[in-house]
Amino acid sequence: MGGGKGRAIGRSVGGMALLAMLLGVLLLCLPGGRSDAAPAARTYVGVASCAGSTCHGRMEGDGKVVRQDELMRWQEPSTPGGAHSRAFAVLNGRRGQQIAATLGLGDAASAPACLGCHSTPARARGARFLAQDGVGCEACHGAASGWIASHYAVGASHAANVAAGMTPLDRPQARASVCLDCHFGSAREGQFVDHRIMAAGHPRISFELDLFSSMQAHHDEDADYAQRKGRTDSLKLWAVGQAMAVERALTLYAGAKGTEGAFPEFYFFDCQSCHRRIYDQAERSKTWEANPGRPIPAGMPPFNDENMIMLSAAARVAAPGLAVRFDADSRAFHAAIARDRTAVVAAAGRLAGSARALADAFAAGGPGGGMQGDMAFAIVREIAGSAISARFTDYEGSVQAVMAVDTLLNGMVKSGRVTVGAAAGIRAEVNRAYAAVKEPNAYRPAEFRSALGSAARSIGALQ
Repeated sequence: MGGGKGRAIGRSVGGMALLAMLLGVLLLCLPGGRSDAAPAARTYVGVASCAGSTCHGRMEGDGKVVRQDELMRWQEPSTPGGAHSRAFAVLNGRRGQQIAATLGLGDAASAPACLGCHSTPARARGARFLAQDGVGCEACHGAASGWIASHYAVGASHAANVAAGMTPLDRPQARASVCLDCHFGSAREGQFVDHRIMAAGHPRISFELDLFSSMQAHHDEDADYAQRKGRTDSLKLWAVGQAMAVERALTLYAGAKGTEGAFPEFYFFDCQSCHRRIYDQAERSKTWEANPGRPIPAGMPPFNDENMIMLSAAARVAAPGLAVRFDADSRAFHAAIARDRTAVVAAAGRLAGSARALADAFAAGGPGGGMQGDMAFAIVREIAGSAISARFTDYEGSVQAVMAVDTLLNGMVKSGRVTVGAAAGIRAEVNRAYAAVKEPNAYRPAEFRSALGSAARSIGALQ
């Protein structure tokens, strides 16, 4: 019976505090879009079309092939798994209405700037489609008119469904592309949370593909699921997600979204680099640290490189031949920011190409970039090692790092390389790392690096 991948072990208490914060992001910026333009002939048929008791609308997950209670899980009011179904409703809440009023958008529930991610961004809509359903089945699985009548037929295959228009979410790059449309942004209307929207009250955007996938999973990975789609490789999903996030950020930054009037679009820059306390006193109060990965002048806002840091760590282990190129392109990109827009756009294109090559290598496996064996242990060591940890000078990169360590630990349990009991035994160390990024305004880089290093050493001892 297919239904929820689930985590192999529970999230730590400290981690749940951070996940609660991320859930706020889920509720106000959800993956509702697609990067590839779907053919106009495909129609979005609506959530109600999937809700029959012989389909996905049962009250219990007792189906023979799939759970069949997927809609109940999607609507679950008390867990992150129900966040997509609540996406439209938050527009009518106080915060949603305040943001819309500040920006002069009118009613948030009808504003195109909001609906691109708070509802399924359907082009052609069937009679049963309702925007108020929020981020529905087709937001992730694709417009269903071409496959809804055939995907449950005897002898139907996943490949045939994909050929008929279903999104192949089992492929890491396809999944990342769909999720990033709203969990980072796209060039389409209503799918980019710019600095003005955040200034009006929208939560900071944060995303990690494997973690958020597990939070939204409505299926079980049993034997027949594995036969049809294969087992989910959490390490590969995490690494591909990091690479795709870097490529998406750079592509948008190099395009029309990169500027706002005479200013750069500040959404792309590290929030805490500007939003720090200001001191006006006799003695200097230095509020920043030099970052070896960013050759930029002191006081210049840095591009948000949280995914670049993680991708560098993954590349050093899984694709060392590409790692040198990626790190060189990353440094060149940061340096170009200190020059001019023309230089930085060219550098962004080169770095995006390096990230894309890493995504391909991670997804393909085999020589040059396969994700296998004990690579998760090696990547955790790399993240906490001197070359990478020195780059944890700002809050956003540190949040991504602790999510990565937790995700990779859970992947080790899922793959059988670490027992549930052993992982539970080092939860206190992982909690310390989560606690170090619990509050942005209390973030201390040195304390975080110490906590992350301690957690990484404890994980390494389990190998």
